[in-house]
Amino acid sequence: MSKIDAIPYKIYLSENEMPKAWYNVRHAMKNKPAPLLNPGTGKPMTAEELASVFCEELVKQELDNETEYFPIPEEIYNFYKMYRPSPLVRAYCLEKALDTPAHIYYKFEGNNTSGSHKLNSSIAQAYYAKKQGLKGVTTETGAGQWGTALSMACAYMGLDCKVFMVKVSYEQKPFRREVMRTYGADVTPSPSMTTNIGRKILSEFPDTTGSLGCAISEAVEVAVSTPGYRYVLGSVLNQVLLHQSVIGLETEAALKKYDIVPDIIIGCAGGGSNLGGLISPFMRDKINGKLNARIIAVEPASCPSLTRGVYAYDFCDTGMVCPLAKMYTLGSSFMPAPNHAGGLRYHGMSSILSQLYDDGYMEAVSAVQTDVFKAAEQFARVEGILPAPESSHAIKVAIDEALKCKQTGEAKNIVFGLTGTGYFDLVAYQKYNDGLMDDYIPTDEDLKASIAKLPKIG
Repeated sequence: MSKIDAIPYKIYLSENEMPKAWYNVRHAMKNKPAPLLNPGTGKPMTAEELASVFCEELVKQELDNETEYFPIPEEIYNFYKMYRPSPLVRAYCLEKALDTPAHIYYKFEGNNTSGSHKLNSSIAQAYYAKKQGLKGVTTETGAGQWGTALSMACAYMGLDCKVFMVKVSYEQKPFRREVMRTYGADVTPSPSMTTNIGRKILSEFPDTTGSLGCAISEAVEVAVSTPGYRYVLGSVLNQVLLHQSVIGLETEAALKKYDIVPDIIIGCAGGGSNLGGLISPFMRDKINGKLNARIIAVEPASCPSLTRGVYAYDFCDTGMVCPLAKMYTLGSSFMPAPNHAGGLRYHGMSSILSQLYDDGYMEAVSAVQTDVFKAAEQFARVEGILPAPESSHAIKVAIDEALKCKQTGEAKNIVFGLTGTGYFDLVAYQKYNDGLMDDYIPTDEDLKASIAKLPKIG
């Protein structure tokens, strides 16, 4: 029996095999991500400027392009032990259903109460806030996974937590909201009348269902105007991708146990936290010429920043109070449709992933909503896990690639990230099952209008 035929359904690492440090993929990048810019001066943000918004230690991580590994503090490591290492699962049942020679693996990050990978960074950010002596933190959340993870981390660290939840998700996912409140978080639908920026957005767009860009603006306003608070973010930033590298490091270690070399690595992409974390060690090897895998980012067709956006400096938020980031963007004024792509409905993409994509190390595809839920349904029926809508974008493309292998007869190794579970997304599944789900795709005119408002930088 070959080693590949002896692979168990779940490849587990022992507690002692957990990563002891986060991996910084910027160390390997030939072209580093462009710096954040001060929107007032147009110059790179300094550590001092960023420290008025973010925790001091996180600012250091954000700006460091050269340090390869950052040791994981003991308190964070011990917290990780409650749910990590997470399993790498061989999708034997899906392979059989597809009748494909491909070998499909997924890294399952839904084995914790938050239901997603977001806990990997929320506990790190809460730890550094507590270490700095802060009273609390503010944040935004789209589908609610990040807000749930942060509320858990803040409860553990004894911090106050204020969450601005995108209004459409606040209304669609009341149970996710109640989990946050159970952990002690204050949850406000965004845009709201509680902030200057929220009131301004509502005056201009009274019927808006909100966006991550809106929620970020409100959370930042509250953070900078409330003594003892800082703002924390669940995706996009370099520091977040750094913390999420535990996903990729564990995946790499599990594959090596059975001498598996991935041919295709797939992740859903909204702001970039999950995808960036999953691919970090593999991207290092690809840049260094040691791996020839295809790396595919999958985004919603309703919010296609990589596939239809432009690579330019833009505001990270709708209120235009955050630093400018060079990224693939649809424009900070872009208002995504109130569909069920959840946390993927962000107008821009991580600067790290944007640079890697622009340099040709990564591919990107978009998927329409009903195709995504069809794939989610197929996966759930054979693999026994109800996937989050975000994760299902990766599932959809993994199935597509496996079916290509069926046509060619190639036994490729396909690895994708299953970022979380969909048990709080039953309104979306209900609409799909009732045939009430549509496939809104923005027109070229829609995108041109928001892209035309990009700040004039460089």
